[in-house]
Amino acid sequence: MPKERKKRGRREEKKRKREVEEDPESHKRLRLNEADDQETVWGEQPAIDDHNGFGSGAGEMPFYGLLDEEEQEYFKRADTMLELNQFGDVEERALFLANVYKEASGKELKIANSQSCSRLMERLILLSTPEQLKTLLNKFSGQFASHCCEALFLQTAPLVTQELTRPDDSAMQADTVEKTTERLILGVAKEFDGNLGYLMTDQFASHTLRVLLLVLSGRPLGDLHATSLRQSKRKENISCPFREVPQSNVMSMARTIPDSFGTASEHMMKGIVAGLDTTYLRALAAHPVANPLLQLVLDLEFRQSGKSKAKDPDSLFRKLLPDDPPEQGTDSASFFNGMLYDPIGSRLLEVVITHAPGKTFKTLFRSLLAGRLPDLAKNEMASYVLVKAFERLNKEDLTEAVQQLCPQIQMLLERSRLSVVRCLVERCQVRDVNTLPLYEALDPRSGKEPISTFKKLIRLDSVAGEGMSDDRRKQVETQDPSKAHAALLAQSVLEVKGPLQGLVTLPLSSMSTPDLLQMAKDRNATHILQKYLTCSNVLVKDRRKTMQQLNHIAMDLATDPVASHVLDAYWTGSSPDIDGVPLFVREALAERLLANEAILRASAPGRAVWRTWKMDIYKTRRYDWKAEGKKQNPTLKTSIELARERYATGQQRGKGGRKTGKMTPFRTGANAKAIVSAT
Repeated sequence: MPKERKKRGRREEKKRKREVEEDPESHKRLRLNEADDQETVWGEQPAIDDHNGFGSGAGEMPFYGLLDEEEQEYFKRADTMLELNQFGDVEERALFLANVYKEASGKELKIANSQSCSRLMERLILLSTPEQLKTLLNKFSGQFASHCCEALFLQTAPLVTQELTRPDDSAMQADTVEKTTERLILGVAKEFDGNLGYLMTDQFASHTLRVLLLVLSGRPLGDLHATSLRQSKRKENISCPFREVPQSNVMSMARTIPDSFGTASEHMMKGIVAGLDTTYLRALAAHPVANPLLQLVLDLEFRQSGKSKAKDPDSLFRKLLPDDPPEQGTDSASFFNGMLYDPIGSRLLEVVITHAPGKTFKTLFRSLLAGRLPDLAKNEMASYVLVKAFERLNKEDLTEAVQQLCPQIQMLLERSRLSVVRCLVERCQVRDVNTLPLYEALDPRSGKEPISTFKKLIRLDSVAGEGMSDDRRKQVETQDPSKAHAALLAQSVLEVKGPLQGLVTLPLSSMSTPDLLQMAKDRNATHILQKYLTCSNVLVKDRRKTMQQLNHIAMDLATDPVASHVLDAYWTGSSPDIDGVPLFVREALAERLLANEAILRASAPGRAVWRTWKMDIYKTRRYDWKAEGKKQNPTLKTSIELARERYATGQQRGKGGRKTGKMTPFRTGANAKAIVSAT
């Protein structure tokens, strides 16, 4: 398509801007993909009411105006300065923020809808006072303002709790009640009515809808599962390191919500499901944008109502699986089986398996999963659902599952389905199920070649890392997630007492020094060695034997950024009083570190090891260091603290400083005496 002929130059550009400001309706079709154009907020979106920013039909978004070149440059520079945080003191930063707020007054929507300056608005939201947050609540809408809306909802959620729990203020005016955060958030939620079906599939609005639903539900905003539901992994993390209250503390705060929030969340969940039949909802279950919202709705349904929602025909769960029970051959069973192998739909089934009431879960497991565990465990997507199911099985069902999967263990290891095997090991320990069948399945050679079996289990390749730089080796190791899962499996095996634990303890206690060094430098296998040195279930004689081997390669470990953590675990796991390791084992390594002090201080990992092992105290006050090793003096004091104590003791006994005129005992027993100071 031919391009429109335009005159170039700054004068013509300013002329076009004046025409846009005078008649914006005639310039609504602006291009978004040209670098020479100014920031715009146009897009193919539904018709939106000019007042609240939401509508039900198809049309274009409202135009809030453009930032001129000077304003864009100023706000970009302000965002950079806030991110760098290179202010002289707190007053200078406060004055800078006040000037930015003053400059942004009346331009909030322009900034929020600017693709380049909206980051500044999100940063300002994190620094806003409660009154400023309330002012912004009703002003945001638009494509690039979605992340600003999310930040605004997350920051105003704790304000609702503060307003509910604070004591009555006699100075509160009557009109202030209308401006409470509760009413403002409810007003925003009300504006979503009639548009939920569209918003749940919108690339930007769906994130805002999820955050608002989380705020209304009262769930902890910092919960790991809630975090994965409300934002994408690719979301840019906007932070302010100089905030008085860190962002992590705000997200982890317990929240008390009013009853109106519970009513609003139920109304919103009903609005999402209402008007959508089973066929359309099942299609949304495989939709990449709508699926996380359906996960959240299912989670809230089960948490808030439980058994009643599982039987309610209008609930999301019952609309997805209308057959009760969903036996094989029914329409619900066909949908369930299809979602098991879908990379997006399987996540929805994980929520169903995790949060469904006990009776409902048993029905689903025995009808749709129990008869084909080996086939499901082989599949990459279905195995995740199977792991969630194993976490809820009772002892009898878990024993039967182990019997079915043991013949397939070697096949699962070859296909890297290690999470299934690890879950079986952990649940057998919790439910007190016999792990001997798992041991026999994991070690088909019956302990004849323990080291080779162990290396094969943890994917420890002796050739893969040779000749590589540290950065290249890190890149190669992070590209293979199976090694991380294998390390987690080995750590779980260490927690189980019995023959199964010997799969890890026997090869580690008999492994050669070069193999131990290679394992310590591997970014995944090093966690197995650290767990082995600190695990209380491992026999002391096995750990002591490995520690003595590590003494010979102490400097190689201490100067490596990965292997140095093994020495940290060495220090923790060699406590004589708790673990029974003799003190001379720890002291032998300390002597090696002291002899190479200059080498350790020359590297960052070496300095960290020097601090962990308290080598300054070992060098100057060895008796105190040994007392720490014996747990006689857990908190070692510095020289200045000891001097202060001696001075205070002298003051108390009347030997130094001003005499107090009080009787101060300084002995015990029959020889107890006192010093009477002169008055």
